[in-house]
Amino acid sequence: MLIIVPAIIVLLLPFSIVQRYRAGTARRPGRGWVAAFNTWSLAGSTAIFMIFSAISSTWLPGAFTYSVAGLAVGCALGFAGLALTFWEAGASTLHYTPNRWLVLALSAAIATKIGFGLWRAWHAWTTTPDVQSWLAHSGLAGSMAVGAVVVGYYFIYWAGVWKRIRQHRIAIQPTSTRERRVRSL
Repeated sequence: MLIIVPAIIVLLLPFSIVQRYRAGTARRPGRGWVAAFNTWSLAGSTAIFMIFSAISSTWLPGAFTYSVAGLAVGCALGFAGLALTFWEAGASTLHYTPNRWLVLALSAAIATKIGFGLWRAWHAWTTTPDVQSWLAHSGLAGSMAVGAVVVGYYFIYWAGVWKRIRQHRIAIQPTSTRERRVRSL
């Protein structure tokens, strides 16, 4: 019975990756509250992730260093994702479609790292001598780097979407409303 849950997770993993790709490349309306919520949630997630990677570097050599490097790469990819996003500004709404190739590359990186990480952890567990930690040899620090890439990408991407939505709202406001808003500040 205990083996059924991991088996179901492994069997559903390809389906979830395909669904993630489909959802990640869909045309979406720009909703300010969704972008703001995602930005603030990812800011908190990034902070927590980095704190725990710093703590785990005690047991996993290089975990924090790899996480910082992954976060930097993810932030750069986030800016690239914003530049490659297709924006459609309507009279009252803003729609956007993320770049398919970038979403595919991120999904493939995650899938590859999950598969390789499971294989390497199993291999390290079965071949590491008793005096050494199998966890340190499992490649978990590299997995944390891939996780940091994803977190960095989505944080920058959602912050950019939020900014673009706010700019669109200001641009579509009537001139008199904008003038009143500026005077009230």
